[in-house]
Order: sequence, then C-alpha cells, then structure tokens
Amino acid sequence: MSEKRKDNKGRILRNGELQLSDGRYRFKWRDVFGEERMVYSWRLEDHDNLPKGKKKAPSLRELEKQIQKDIDNEIASFGKRMRVVELCAKYVDIRTGVRYNTRRNYNVALKMLEKDPFGAKRIDTVKMTDAKAFLIKLHREYHRKFNTIHGIRSVLKMAFQLAVDDNLILKNPFSFPLSDVVANDCVNRQAVSPADEKKFLSFMSGNTYYKKNYEPAYILFHTGLRISEFCGLTLNDIDFKHHSIYVDKQLQRDNQGKYYIEKTKTKNGTRRLPITPDVEECFRRLIERREAEIEPCVDGYTGFLCLNRNGKPIHAREWDARFQRMRNRYNKTHKVRIPEITPHVCRHTYCTNMAMSGMNPKTLQYLMGHSEISTTLDVYTHFYTFFGLKYTKIYQNRPKNEVEKTQ
Repeated sequence: MSEKRKDNKGRILRNGELQLSDGRYRFKWRDVFGEERMVYSWRLEDHDNLPKGKKKAPSLRELEKQIQKDIDNEIASFGKRMRVVELCAKYVDIRTGVRYNTRRNYNVALKMLEKDPFGAKRIDTVKMTDAKAFLIKLHREYHRKFNTIHGIRSVLKMAFQLAVDDNLILKNPFSFPLSDVVANDCVNRQAVSPADEKKFLSFMSGNTYYKKNYEPAYILFHTGLRISEFCGLTLNDIDFKHHSIYVDKQLQRDNQGKYYIEKTKTKNGTRRLPITPDVEECFRRLIERREAEIEPCVDGYTGFLCLNRNGKPIHAREWDARFQRMRNRYNKTHKVRIPEITPHVCRHTYCTNMAMSGMNPKTLQYLMGHSEISTTLDVYTHFYTFFGLKYTKIYQNRPKNEVEKTQ
C-alpha cells in the first residue's frame, strides 16, 4: 500500500494537491475542456497563518471548492480571470462583416472601458448591481446620452453572453432593460407642419445661393427616402417610363473621407418607390444641371445625382450641414422662426403625412422600408388615423392574424 502524501505539518494531501519546496501549495486539475490547469496558495486551509510578507489570498482548499463548483456548472474557472475590456475586445474581434458605423460604435465602447475602472474588473466579479452602477455613471458623470449608453450596453450584454456561452460565467449581469436605470432623454422627432414645409421650400427657391438645394429637399419631403439612400441614387435608378425610383443601396463616407456603398439599412429597405409628377420634375431638373468633368466611381457605381464643387457625391453629413445652414439663415431673416429641419425630419414628415392621410399601414411600411410594422406605427407615426380612431387602440387586444386580415 502506497504511503499517503503529507505537507510539512503532517496533514494528508488530497488528489491533485502538492506542497512545493518553497512552502507553497499547488492544486492541479483538468478543466471542462480537458486541459490541465493549476492554482497556487501559501495556505492549505483558511485558518493557516500567512507567511510574513506574503499577500493575502484564498487558501488552496477554498480555491478547490470554487473550482469544483465551476466544474459542476461546466464553468471554465481559468477564463474568469479575464477583464471586462478583454472580453469585449474578444467579442468585437469575432464580429466580422459588420458595417462601418457598427464598428465605430464598438470602438466607442472599448475606449470607454479602457478609460473607466469598470473595464479592469474581472468578469466573474461583475454583478448586476455593478452593471447598473456603470451605466448610471456613464449618464451622470460622463454625461453620455441615452443612445450612446444603449450602444455601449449592447456591446457589454453580447460580450457577457459570449462568456456565458463559453462557460466562463454562469449568468449575464447585463440582462435587464436599460430603461430600468437610465431615463430615455432622446427627443421625439417632430414632423414639420405643412405651413413650415412650404416656408422652407419657398425660401430655398427664392434664394440665389440656396435654390440649388430645392429639388433634393422637395424629393426628401415627398418620398420618405433616408438621406443615405438619396445620396446613393444614380441615373440608372430613375425610371421615368414607369414613374418610379429603385432603392437598393446607401452611399456612405468614413472619417477618413473614403466613400463606399452599403446595402440598405434593412432587407425591406430595397424597394421600388412610385413618384408623383412634381417629384419626377425635380429629378429631371437635377439631371439637367448635373455636371461632371470626371465621373466619380464608388465601388463600381457611377452617375450619382448630386455632386459637390469638388466633383464628389454629396454625402449624408454634408446634407445635414446644408439643411442646418439654410434653417439658420431663414431664422435670421424672418421674424417667425421655423423648427429644426434635417433630412431625417423630412422623412419623418413624409411618414406622418401619409399616415394622417389614411394610408394602409402595410403600404406605408413598404414605402418607408421598415423591417417591422411596429417601427412604422410606434417610432414614426404617433397617431395613426384609422376610421377616426387611434390604430393602436383598435388593435392592441386582437390576434395578429386578425389584424393582418383587417388590414
């Protein structure tokens, strides 16, 4: 019979335990993936005295209990040493093929985690209260807006879910609604009244400098196009024979000034929109005065409708700046001011006008390119008029198939 192993105090050591020559204790085991792992401690039991000058840490037997608990729950103990920022970086690395704006939001989250002590926390020590406290801190101390916090929280939630799926932790500490801890401070977009729309368009048409922007603004007010979709339109997308335009892409520009083409925001974003005679006339005038000494080409596409003085396609942020300047100029020269008007406000105005005219919600969803009918009803159209009543009141307690049949 083999002699049992003992430490220098005569205590019997368990399987996997060993006392090294320097007095430290070691425990060796195989994790849930079959890989050999080891932990060390200067104490075997909790009541052992810590050697002078050594940092206090859990005893070996205490570590063994936690390891066994993790093994029972199929948790990889070694992975718990990972820091929050490292976990998020791992998640971002495996997210290939994402859009430029999404990748930019990932970088915002990583920079914030590198800056704040929360990013240095071990993932196994993060509790739900810690997660909530961090999001509140983003709002109160860093003065981040709701949408920014929402983006950071989304990265954290998906990263911690990755840790759960990889058996690194047991629960996701970010599995709670953001609205539970941070109030939504986003301002609801307001549609422009018919009177203000008319004032804004009349101002452009009568102004020598700004009249070149009249046709694009009119088109945005009367088609509901996303501004990036409008920027991505080319000569081949305008079908005068069938009085329609084909929307299947967006023109984007990154922070380095590089242009690129993306698919529409959603699958439903690819659509064919009918255009009225007045919108069609605006497209004709845009094409007639279009000048391009050297035709710009972006990812194989040419024939963009609106070019700037440098011969480059006008991108979304440039249009935002133009609308801001036009509104500011109007308000400086008129006693009665007009509200904020941006390209996206034009889209919101179109959606609201169509809804208030009694358009079927499914038809409006198609024209707007929304992936979900709830977006059309809840985000843009606050009051959908249907037989003189609120649409949501009529259908909120009826089965989905019955609602669709009625529509």
